[in-house]
Amino acid sequence: MLFKTKALLFYLQNLRTNPNFTRQIRPISSLKVVWRKDQKLDQAIEDDKQYKLCSRVVKEVLNEPGQVIPLLYLEKRRERLRLIVRIKTFLNRYPGLFDSYYDRIKPKTNQVLFLRPSEKLRDFLEEERKIYVQNEELIVAKLCKLLMMSEDKVISIDKLVHVKREFGFPNDFLVNLVPKYPNYFKLVGCPGEGKSFLELESWNPEFAKSVIQLRAEEEAKVTGIRVRPNFNVKLPSGFYLRKEMREWTRDWLELDYISPYEDVSSLPQSSREMEKRTVGVFHELLSLSIFKRVPVPILGKFNDEYRFSNAFSTVFTRHSGIFYMSLKGGIKTAVLREAYKDSELIDRDPLLEIKDKFVELLEEGRQERAEQLKVQREQLKKEIEMTALRNEEEELYEHRCNEQM
Repeated sequence: MLFKTKALLFYLQNLRTNPNFTRQIRPISSLKVVWRKDQKLDQAIEDDKQYKLCSRVVKEVLNEPGQVIPLLYLEKRRERLRLIVRIKTFLNRYPGLFDSYYDRIKPKTNQVLFLRPSEKLRDFLEEERKIYVQNEELIVAKLCKLLMMSEDKVISIDKLVHVKREFGFPNDFLVNLVPKYPNYFKLVGCPGEGKSFLELESWNPEFAKSVIQLRAEEEAKVTGIRVRPNFNVKLPSGFYLRKEMREWTRDWLELDYISPYEDVSSLPQSSREMEKRTVGVFHELLSLSIFKRVPVPILGKFNDEYRFSNAFSTVFTRHSGIFYMSLKGGIKTAVLREAYKDSELIDRDPLLEIKDKFVELLEEGRQERAEQLKVQREQLKKEIEMTALRNEEEELYEHRCNEQM
């Protein structure tokens, strides 16, 4: 609070002594912040690498007719799946995911190895379905919020399908969820032809409150004092901002918070107020996402809907106390700093229970594999010991025979 008060006094003093002070503020485009690696947040992305890899492989099999696939077909898709090991190696590492069996691809051809979901994987899929049902209201609210933030309250179906995993939407949300809420959603166009859209039918004021506004309301209830909505800014350890950037950030934070759900059609694209609104939109999008992080190319698909500039990604480095832009894996990923403590996600979405269940399945499979390898090693050790014992007995027998001769 003291920091904000000093900043306000500084602004008012300069305004009184120099009427042109407000016009001397540097343009946003001239403000540069050097990108700095955050190893802890990079580690959070690395920790989810195996989970996402396994999810991609499972999804590939589930999307096949009858949910079965010849192993050799899956092997040919390794590059697209970003799988660096052979499929058989992958199956050995994660034995709980699939069952294998022999069948023919076509009549009168040789039998080949097929894969299908294991019983344990099918049990997980049933648990996943139940979690989606339990959190249906949350999913509906997320979908409404995405539409409410958009300029025309409408988003392409293709784009929503592309981000369904980021925000926790089930695979069948367009078929089984959207039609259940005609008061909120309206499908427009021809699905499957790239010309279909989801349109918002009605505005729910409760959904039009951002995470930052809800947090301010909650703090006001606890303290009994009105709290001004604003961003939590926490620069990482050892991070340094140049003087002009510190001053710009200080003044920028003093601007009124602009909700991502407000109409900003009258704001100039290059204004500080529009920058405040853009940061608010990104903050809200990342807050709605499952992992509180989203690849930058995916966010870029919504340039038109949310009025992002072509150089929107500079926001993540310019506001390094709010966001972190990871380069892990060669992909730019926007991360919401306040959602993490070191490499641990502390702002957990209820739909993360699905990931937890899947990780349990993977761990169970790994433990079973470890037990199998342990038994194999013990069996091999016994065989070696038995072979050595037989060799000793044979040598002793030969020795005795030689003595008798």
